[in-house]
Amino acid sequence: MSGGERHTVPVDVHLIAVREGEKGPEVLLSRRAGTVYAAGHWHFPSGHVDGPFEDVVTALVRETYEETGLVVEPGDVRAAVTVHQRAPGGNARVGFFFEVRRWSGTPDVREPEVCDAMDWFALDALPEPMIAYCRAGLNAYRADVPLALHFQEPGDPIGHDPAVDRLHLVPAPDGGGPRPCLGVREFTERAVGRITAWTDVSWARTAGRVWRAQNASGGVWFVKIHQNDRFHGREAGALRAWVPGLGGAGPRLVAADATLRAIVLTAVEGHPLHGMVLPPDEERRVFRAIGELTARVHASPLPAAAPRTAPVVPYAKLDRHLERARAQLRPGDEEFVRSVVNGAVRLPAVEAVATHGDLQLRNLLRAGDGTLRIIDFERSEPQSAVRDLVRLLDCFDGRADLYESFFDGYGRRLTEAEEARLRVEAVLDAVSGIGFGSRTGDPELVERGRRTLVRCRAGAG
Repeated sequence: MSGGERHTVPVDVHLIAVREGEKGPEVLLSRRAGTVYAAGHWHFPSGHVDGPFEDVVTALVRETYEETGLVVEPGDVRAAVTVHQRAPGGNARVGFFFEVRRWSGTPDVREPEVCDAMDWFALDALPEPMIAYCRAGLNAYRADVPLALHFQEPGDPIGHDPAVDRLHLVPAPDGGGPRPCLGVREFTERAVGRITAWTDVSWARTAGRVWRAQNASGGVWFVKIHQNDRFHGREAGALRAWVPGLGGAGPRLVAADATLRAIVLTAVEGHPLHGMVLPPDEERRVFRAIGELTARVHASPLPAAAPRTAPVVPYAKLDRHLERARAQLRPGDEEFVRSVVNGAVRLPAVEAVATHGDLQLRNLLRAGDGTLRIIDFERSEPQSAVRDLVRLLDCFDGRADLYESFFDGYGRRLTEAEEARLRVEAVLDAVSGIGFGSRTGDPELVERGRRTLVRCRAGAG
């Protein structure tokens, strides 16, 4: 070893208390006040280890109670990440960040001389200013690595600044790949046994997450975490009630946890039709099969309490969608959309059926033998049958043969009332897609919506 005095650093502990909020996971933060370092900045409840006889878990339990009033059992403490930190002034320390999801009590400011506020914040809506060290620990925790370095330079701000990000992640021996949170991992392993590999297979533009989970013997399941309670309830309900009646054309529900908003599903054979290039004859066979599968979905029995007529189209959201989409609309588009929606009040009621709710090519899988499977039921609900045609209309643009093939498989043509409702639903879906795509930077969704409006204004539907 090199000569000289041994290097010693303080050891501190940080509480990452996590609860499920309306829009996803939330963490507890407190705002520093008084004469302490970084007053006015948000930080995790935290503190130092009291001497050589206190371990870091005991320190966390003690500091949590002293600062927040929450009582945490040592057995509920989970290691999140360790961060080797150097402040802008040059002082170094080692911080142990711990995840806690169970406690008793309600958090409250217990040390007002050093803390003037405490609240829960969604992970995608964190407050400012936030201490850079704290934010580094949170980002490392979310990256699911065991260790991180955060060595700040002289002159760096105390508060988090994305332009001065000193975080360096140190991966685990297996590469430290992404995994779902500890609660979801434990839930999955209770359902299907020990998982050895996790792969994030989520669709890029959705807030929910989908994981491919594999065990040591090669067994594969899919784990889905929904972005809200409504989507979780819809998908779990559909998987229990009517997907089994599709005769293997959909996944089987293995387990569900409403608190985590998570489900475990069996793997479904096939590759998404989204982006698949097929000869014209095969395309026609595929769309006939899509029509047949759609008819089977719509024939599924509804719960006894479900409405017998389709709910009213959500016109109340129109102004919000138009506001978001307005910059991408052509002259006359907004007036056209409003006229279509205003005329919809005179439409007759239509029968409610079980619908998939998001029937599009990425949710349809084609197996090696050509058979189709259907996935992703989080938007499933009793609705008009035309709800499941809205996102297929783009496939029929300039392809009357595919339109005919679909309805040959479906077994009937739409009624006049359904045709009128389809036009309204398509217009609303287009505006919603343009607005959402503009806000989230999804150009494909924007263009699809614009094409739909062009067709509808031309009278093609």
